[in-house]
This record gives sequence, structure tokens and C-alpha cells, in this order.
Amino acid sequence: MFLDEKLKEYIEQNVFPQYKKNNTGHQIDHINYVINRCFELGKGKNIDFNMLYVIAAYHDIGYHIDSKKHEIVSAQIMYEDKNLRKFFDEAQLKIMKEAIEDHRASLDREPRNIYGKLVSSADRNIDIDDSLRRIYLYSIDHFNGLSQDETIEECYKHAMKKFSKDGYVKFFFEDEKYKKYLNELRSILDNKEEFVIRLRKLIAET
Repeated sequence: MFLDEKLKEYIEQNVFPQYKKNNTGHQIDHINYVINRCFELGKGKNIDFNMLYVIAAYHDIGYHIDSKKHEIVSAQIMYEDKNLRKFFDEAQLKIMKEAIEDHRASLDREPRNIYGKLVSSADRNIDIDDSLRRIYLYSIDHFNGLSQDETIEECYKHAMKKFSKDGYVKFFFEDEKYKKYLNELRSILDNKEEFVIRLRKLIAET
């Protein structure tokens, strides 16, 4: 795998610092996780890793601007970054834009290209506690003025809607790590009391 050093330097110096503006579930540690998972899932596939790197690096950059439409905002920020035209042509940039637009788990169709499938899959967590924290932060962002008990109830509803056997979450590649994670998470969701106890513990530690 080859990454253009000048591209990497530009992203690290100019893009990564922007993630300080996001909530804790969408800051640089999450971006680095998604980048690493993209590279892991992309091994052996006929793709441009520089494109994949940029897609992962920008995919949540607009979250602080509009969390509900952050995939559209983030894609536009990437596409309008004139510095990227030093490294990519117009056709590549359009593919990258589509990939960022298509990365959300709630998307009601498959991503339009393999890069979108990779970043969408890489954006899925494989750590139970981190996943529950992110669900909690999502609920805080989207349901203002609720008590902690009400927020936890929303967390459970959201987790069931997303991760249960009939949930909308998708993963587009064979991956044992994700299979193990999903089976463990579904086991917790099958026991609501266990879910609540575990989430309360994580909230207390946050």
C-alpha cells in the first residue's frame, strides 16, 4: 500500500485539526479508526488507497455543522477543497464525493461504488463499549431535554432499530471481527436489563 507523503502531510496538518469541533464520538480517534479499518478491509482489492484515505479522512468533517446531514456537508467540503486537485482528477473526486455521501448506516440503498462500501463498513464499530458510548452521544445530540432514564430508553430503541436482526445496519464485506462484535451486541440487546446496566456504567465513566 502506497500513500502520497505530501497528501498525507496536507491531511494531517489541515484536515485532522478540524475534528476538534465535533462531539467526542466524531473526533480524530474515530477518524483514525475508520482509516485503519478501511485499509484493513481494502487489502487485496483493486482500489486507490490515496482515494480511500481521503474519503475516510473527510467522512465526518461536517458533523459539527449539521449532524443530521453531515454526510452531504462532509462530501461537499471534500469536493470543494481545491488543494485536493493537486492529487486527484475530477472523475476521482466525484467518486470520493459519492462515497462520503453514501457512508451512513441508515442509507436505504447500497453505496454507489466500492469506496462507499468500504468507508461505510469501516465506520461500523467492532468495540461494544465504544459503540454504546456513540449511541449515547447520538441520543444526546438528537433528543434534548430528556432525563437520563428517557435518554437510555432512546438509546435502546436506537440500538434495536440499528443492530437487531431486522435492523438497518449493513456491512458489505466478509469480516470475522465484525461478525463477532455484532453477535455479542445482539446478545446484550436481547437482555434489556443488561443493556441498561452496561450503558449506565459507561455514562458514569464518560
